[in-house]
Amino acid sequence: MYRDLDIIYFTLFPWDHPYSSVSLSFAKEFAKNNRIFYVNHPYSLKDFAGNFNSKMAKERRGHLLTNKMRYEKIEGVSENIIGIHPPLTLPINWLSEGGLYKSLSAYNNKIILNTIKNVIKDYKLDNFIFLNCFNPYFAGALPKDFGQIVNIYQNIDDMSEEPYTAKHGARLEREVATAADIVTVTSTNLWELMSPYNDEVHIVHNAADISNFERVIHEKFEKPEEIKHVTGKVIGFVGNLDHCRIDYPLLKKVAEKHSDKTILLVGPINNTEYKEIGLDQLPNIIFAGSKDITELPRYLQHMDCTMIPFLCNTLTKSIYPLKINEYLAAGKAVISTSFSKDIRGFADYIYLAENHEKFLNLIDLALAENSEEKIQSRNALARTNTWAARVEEFWKILEDYMMKKKKLHSV
Repeated sequence: MYRDLDIIYFTLFPWDHPYSSVSLSFAKEFAKNNRIFYVNHPYSLKDFAGNFNSKMAKERRGHLLTNKMRYEKIEGVSENIIGIHPPLTLPINWLSEGGLYKSLSAYNNKIILNTIKNVIKDYKLDNFIFLNCFNPYFAGALPKDFGQIVNIYQNIDDMSEEPYTAKHGARLEREVATAADIVTVTSTNLWELMSPYNDEVHIVHNAADISNFERVIHEKFEKPEEIKHVTGKVIGFVGNLDHCRIDYPLLKKVAEKHSDKTILLVGPINNTEYKEIGLDQLPNIIFAGSKDITELPRYLQHMDCTMIPFLCNTLTKSIYPLKINEYLAAGKAVISTSFSKDIRGFADYIYLAENHEKFLNLIDLALAENSEEKIQSRNALARTNTWAARVEEFWKILEDYMMKKKKLHSV
């Protein structure tokens, strides 16, 4: 454990992001022993204009309009986490690769590097590591003269499989992975994808805030307003209902096959496919919308089983989903498509389906077999997958790297 180390954590996921994130979960755990300088992904001019009247944009206007970085107090977390919001950047992802893109990218990169340089100066940092979470667009790795002990890049998804991120992000990520001292990845397939670019690629799986989700087992919650009228069984999903991961035709089949049950979908929707196939017209589907992570136990408690209805494609092949350990911590039966090597690692604790028909049938089996013994065994497994355990793995990787480096220099 490196208790005296500070961490500059630059991430694609701002601390005020409405959804839970890997970086903020790590930051909270790191903060038990280390100071964390949590540098938000910047607003571009386009982002700022589009969110001009949002709560956080209003609070940041003074700094943003005068081209200044901003230190922020993050409510509800350790005093060891200092929030930093950079000045505005230019929106350039729409540009094709070429001279103009490179020039404007260098300009944006300088904004972030200057922000980090100011943090180092203001807090007199002389013993710190730089951690970049899935944000190769800016400051992928700090220049050596910044004084960091190591540059570490965290890869959490296959950037090449979503059109927006693939345009420039996939190429930039390969460059960052090559420049970093250490690369961590969240899945087996990501290890295979990143290993050609760095000799120090290590798997650090996602985890869960176990103490929050096992409240489902130990506390009693009032039934959420959206399902107060429901008397039958509830099949639930918690997560982002995006078009790249969610198998919407499968969801429709679940609702039609299990018409005597309610399908409760908790999470944001950022596409129209659910309307295109008529999910919004089915009487037994309820869209509860996005909820704060602290609200999720209330919804999970009233689900009789849960599901991960992911597509089986190149993108999901690289996913170790956050929700698997959240479901298991809550003791819930999980029915999932067999989308990745990592989800198949849970085969002894969840119900895995190779096709739609099996998925539909496994729901009845999961409901029939549910027992107190199974609830406790699921929770016990989730307890081995905490953020505390992941941070221990992280420090071990760093320690091993530093030992190798020391031996190499002593030769």
